[in-house]
Amino acid sequence: MNLGKFILVALALALVLVLVESFEFQEKDLASEESMWDLYERWRSHHTISHDLGEKRKRFNVFKGNVKHVHKVNQMSKPYKLKLNKFADMTNHEFASSYAGSKVSHYRSLHGSRRATGFTHGMTDDLPASVDWRKSGAVTGVKDQGKCGSCWAFSTVVAVEGINQIKTKQLVSLSEQELVDCNRDPNEGCEGGLMEKAFEFIKKNCGITTEQNYPYRASDNPCDSSKMMNSPLVQIDGYENVPENDENALMKAVANQPVSVALDAGGKDFQFYAEGVMNGDCGTELNHGVAVVGYGETQDGTKYWIVKNSWGVEWGEKGYLRIQRGVDKEGGMCGIALEPSYPMKSSPNNTRRSSFKDEF
Repeated sequence: MNLGKFILVALALALVLVLVESFEFQEKDLASEESMWDLYERWRSHHTISHDLGEKRKRFNVFKGNVKHVHKVNQMSKPYKLKLNKFADMTNHEFASSYAGSKVSHYRSLHGSRRATGFTHGMTDDLPASVDWRKSGAVTGVKDQGKCGSCWAFSTVVAVEGINQIKTKQLVSLSEQELVDCNRDPNEGCEGGLMEKAFEFIKKNCGITTEQNYPYRASDNPCDSSKMMNSPLVQIDGYENVPENDENALMKAVANQPVSVALDAGGKDFQFYAEGVMNGDCGTELNHGVAVVGYGETQDGTKYWIVKNSWGVEWGEKGYLRIQRGVDKEGGMCGIALEPSYPMKSSPNNTRRSSFKDEF
């Protein structure tokens, strides 16, 4: 391929990437039923979504309501914006059931209060003004849980990947599917679970294997223990809970490593979040596991947490959320300060017969 053709191909690929990242609409697209149909067809084409005629009509009515919500919110003077992402023809109930189904509050009520642990990071002083573990190389790329309530597994893995990189200087993508398949009772795979129970499983199981070795399937499957037999395992020594309802304590923990947290993420604004600092309506009915990988402050002084999500890169800020920090609200914004926990690591990894070098 000559240089001219190479440049044209590169530009075409760049254009495709831009189109994938954004789907815009204008006021005129909402003017009539016909223009709304045209918008829906463009959205379906953009996201390569197909339905039969009956389902298409049903989904179009859902889509119309979602378009109006996104447009209405974006006309307000909120510090965040919404967009028509891949969830735009799902009802909020469908969305919450599939993507915010970790049922953290439900499992907590079944299994009682969090156990008492130490809080090693409580001794941290002189907190930096901002932290971003992505810039330190301690965070893997954004993943996508699909229509499976396995966010608890993704939250757990982010925290373990982070502490492993901090301690070993090796960033290794780890297996959520191992947790979904093998960490049962009380966790229930695609039906939800608790991050602290996943940390306990990893410690008891002498580690967790890699994403490459045990790839994600977005479904419940029988545990394949053979995948852990001769593969390298990342080990942890247990976990600690961050004192609940204490954002300053959460800052101390995040200053030292990525931290697993839970949120009330079932609302419409979460469904269509695009950018900015989220401070919308939400409660503390914890239903979604994510991970805090940093914190900072905007130029106008708004403090925020940097949250890694597991709904793919097309959602939010390339898969990330910024949510307001330091709010005068019990549990923090959307309950972010109610269930923080993090893994502890001092033991070396079990490399067994192979090396993590093959996982990059």
